[in-house]
Amino acid sequence: MSHIAVIGAGITGITTAYSLASRGYKVSVFDRNRYAAMETSFANGGQLSASNAEVWTRWGTIFKGLKWMLNSDAPLLVNPKPSWHKLSWMAEFMGNIPNYEAHTIATAKMAIEARKHLLRFAGEVGFEFDMEKRGILHVYKSQGEFNHARRVNEMLTKAGLDRREISAAEVQTIEPALKTDTLGGYYTESDFTGDIHLYARALSKGCEAMGVEFHYKANVSEYDHTGNGVKLSWDTDDGAQDEHFDGIVICAGVGSKAIASALGDRVNIYPVKGYSITVNLDDKESQEAAPWVSLLDDEAKIVTSRLGKNRFRIAGTAEFNGYNLDIRDDRIKPLCKWCETFFPEVSTEHCVPWAGLRPMLPSMMPKIGPGSKPGVFYNTGHGHLGWTLSAATAEATADFVEASRVKNAA
Repeated sequence: MSHIAVIGAGITGITTAYSLASRGYKVSVFDRNRYAAMETSFANGGQLSASNAEVWTRWGTIFKGLKWMLNSDAPLLVNPKPSWHKLSWMAEFMGNIPNYEAHTIATAKMAIEARKHLLRFAGEVGFEFDMEKRGILHVYKSQGEFNHARRVNEMLTKAGLDRREISAAEVQTIEPALKTDTLGGYYTESDFTGDIHLYARALSKGCEAMGVEFHYKANVSEYDHTGNGVKLSWDTDDGAQDEHFDGIVICAGVGSKAIASALGDRVNIYPVKGYSITVNLDDKESQEAAPWVSLLDDEAKIVTSRLGKNRFRIAGTAEFNGYNLDIRDDRIKPLCKWCETFFPEVSTEHCVPWAGLRPMLPSMMPKIGPGSKPGVFYNTGHGHLGWTLSAATAEATADFVEASRVKNAA
């Protein structure tokens, strides 16, 4: 039996561990936190959204970034302070603009494929994760954004997604709690939502029951490729340890860039900060006034999910500001204001703010598959769609590992 190390216990690491263990591999997972899913997989927007598969690599994104650069509460904020990492990433981002349509279609197909695996994993292990299968509703108040949505829909249709345009009246029918006027929207009935943290924690317990070994609070200091595998050295509260593995899968989010460099690969991930608030629905009035259908406001770059009776998640914005996890008040306030505008009867007295770093590659496509050295694999760089794509990329990664094993055995 091959022994595979998985670096990172976020949603991609946990789903990868499960896919590998299901195929009979011995798996060890390493994470620097005390529990699974404590960083970017902790409090995201909750959407499993093929309807949000549009990649950002278009000139409109560039122009918006420049326009909003000095606006601290803008949906897209770029710190103008230069760094080689940021500049090289943005140059490659612009170089991927010609791939905009192809990458959007490919991402949507991957998202559709991921749904069945994600639900299968939960069914096999047997757990709940505050799932709401009520679809995702894109709403528009700007005619320009609505017109762009029609162009995006042509690409999503090519990918096989059923996302239909609806009128302003239909928007209100689908989500009667909405208290603001719209021009109309798009509704994707097959999309759904859930709590990423609950899912990852429950799946990690399922992995443990299958024999997966978890090394939490583990700081891996060395990645030594031996020619027929990788020797890892790490520190925990119990002291220094090391072990040889037949293969390694890097699922370390924004930490993947440095690990890839140590293994002789270039994976140009940049950390793009996103924020969320979890509105605690402590009173009956707020519970009744909060929506159950998941929303996406394309203009404000805000998404929502109802996480059970007592929680309402609002997430969004993108901030290019390096490896910085500071929770800024001027980035949280727009999320609260948005809630008060769209759902004025929901109390925002008790909101829990959060920030996470999305691991984004310039192509806006995840890095999946083998590295330059035998036994090294990657499943990272999912950007804002880690939750949406994770189950499909985990299965694809396991396919690559299996293909390599068969090839080496031949």
